[in-house]
This record gives sequence, structure tokens and C-alpha cells, in this order.
Amino acid sequence: MSQAQFDLKMRQKHPSFVETGSCFDATNSTHIKVRPGGHEALPKKDLDVSAFSFSKKTDRKTPNRFMRKHTGSGGTLRPPTKDETLAEFPDENVVVQQSPHSHPSRRLSTDRIRNPKKQRQMDFPAFMERPNPPNTEFRRFYERGDLPVQIEHGGCQNRIAWKVAIEKLDFHHYLPIFFDGLREVEMPYAFLSEQGVYDMMQVGSSKIVPVIPQLIIPIKTALNTRDRSVIAKVLKVLQALVKCDHEQNLVGQALVPYYRQILPVLNIFIRKNENLGDGIDYGQRKRGNLGGLIMETLEAFETHGGQDAFINIKYFVPVFESVIIN
Repeated sequence: MSQAQFDLKMRQKHPSFVETGSCFDATNSTHIKVRPGGHEALPKKDLDVSAFSFSKKTDRKTPNRFMRKHTGSGGTLRPPTKDETLAEFPDENVVVQQSPHSHPSRRLSTDRIRNPKKQRQMDFPAFMERPNPPNTEFRRFYERGDLPVQIEHGGCQNRIAWKVAIEKLDFHHYLPIFFDGLREVEMPYAFLSEQGVYDMMQVGSSKIVPVIPQLIIPIKTALNTRDRSVIAKVLKVLQALVKCDHEQNLVGQALVPYYRQILPVLNIFIRKNENLGDGIDYGQRKRGNLGGLIMETLEAFETHGGQDAFINIKYFVPVFESVIIN
């Protein structure tokens, strides 16, 4: 087998949803009822009655629940078996089982939450991924032909070909739509929305400050999906956002009142660092380490957010230490 065939076989396929259909169809989002980033579909634990009242829930013991001969520990400590050993991180205890008849590269938007019995009950649901259905405003506008963008296929990498000069666009209308597409994981929507955001920030940096309030809900929705790839993408965009006005720090200061919507999810994943010991992370150029990205983002918020930035960051992320104040 040649190297090219080997690379083609091992290359990871891009995720796709059943609702998307073919390249000639529009996304069928009529039956999507789940809320993006919603908590309603998560498996719930049974309510402990004794925690809120003097009642106590008891179960009738069966013969199988009594201790048998040679099954006790004799009052001594014993090492846990392999099955009882917890993983290093709480969210790694979840085992997601896929249907053997489902296509490996296509899935429903509700696959992760459609059948909770396929997932082990989790003690730390804060790390679980939330629903991320393909019903973004960016997808709807792009399939309708209302966005002045198309993919320009280059020799090395793809680019966006803008049909209208970016400085002539209405940022109040288009920029929130592109930000809403940041939670897309399917091509070409994911590429177009991300690259479109970078292009608009680079060309029209002076028009971004008045649009900041309209960007908060798309950013919050993308972070609430708890999808690692989506969070990493949004963090890189946030770093570029606070730096796009060329040291005037107006965008960073305009984001300070909205830390309440952005920082709680960052506080949850701030300790998600790759512990390789003495190993080498050869993929660090891709900046996929979530803990490191969050620290870089918080440092950029403090550096470009003015004098009130640190105290607001410290309120929502207590483990953060200032990079400016000694």
C-alpha cells in the first residue's frame, strides 16, 4: 500500500448530519426541537428525597444484595479492581456507544442525546457535550443565497471569495450571522463562518465596537455546546476579536460587561490540559490544548480590557492570576 493510499484511509472524515442531505438539498431543520447548548436532554439522576426532608427512601433487600461467603474484605483495605478505577479526568468516564448499523461519518443532530441509556450515568455532567443541531442562522442564510461569500479553491488551501467589498457590508446584519455559524462542525459552513469572521475583523475593525452586544448570544450558544473543537474555535476568535482594533482596546473594554455570559464555561474547562509527562506534543502548532487556550484568552481579556477587566475575570474564574499586576 502506497503512502497516499495509507493517508487517505487513515484521514479523519468530516462530520455530517442526516438533516443536511445532499449538496443539492437545503437542510431539513423542521423536526429539530432541541435547543442548541440546552441542558434538558442530559440524563438526570434520581432525586434524593432525604436531602430535602426527613423522609428516607428504602429498598427491599433481595438475597442477591446480602454479603456472601468469601466476598467481603474482612475489614481490611483492598486495592480497587480495574473496573473500579476512575479515569484521570471525570469526563473521561463516559463511554458513548454508536449503533452498529449507523454510517460512521453521518449522524443525526440528536444522536448524542437521543438514547440516554447508551451512555453511562455521569457524576460530572458539566463536561458533557450539549446538543448542537444544524439550525444556525448562518446555514439558513447561506443555503438561501443571501450571503455574499463563496469558496475559492486554491492550490494550497481554500479561501473565501467575497462578492462584495467587506468595508461596504452592513456589520450589524452580517457579523452576528457569521458568529452564529461558529458552532458549525460540518463543511463548508464551518470553514466559511470562521474565515468570514476573521476577514471581517481584519478589514472592518473600526465597525466592530457597536456590534458587540449582538455577538454575545452567538458566542454564549457556541460555548454552551461544550464541544471541545467548537470551544477551541471560539477562543481563537475571541483572542483575535480583542486585538483587532490595533491597540485602541475599545473592543476589549466593550466585552467587560458581558463576562457573565462568556466566562462560566471557561472556568469549567480551564484545567483541561494535556498531561504528557516528558513526552512531546507534536501537534501543539494547531493550538488544540483547551486549558492553554483558555489561559491565553483570559490574559488577552485582561491586557486589552482596561482597568476593570481583572477584577471581573477574577470573579468568574477564581484561579486566574493577573499578568499585569505584580
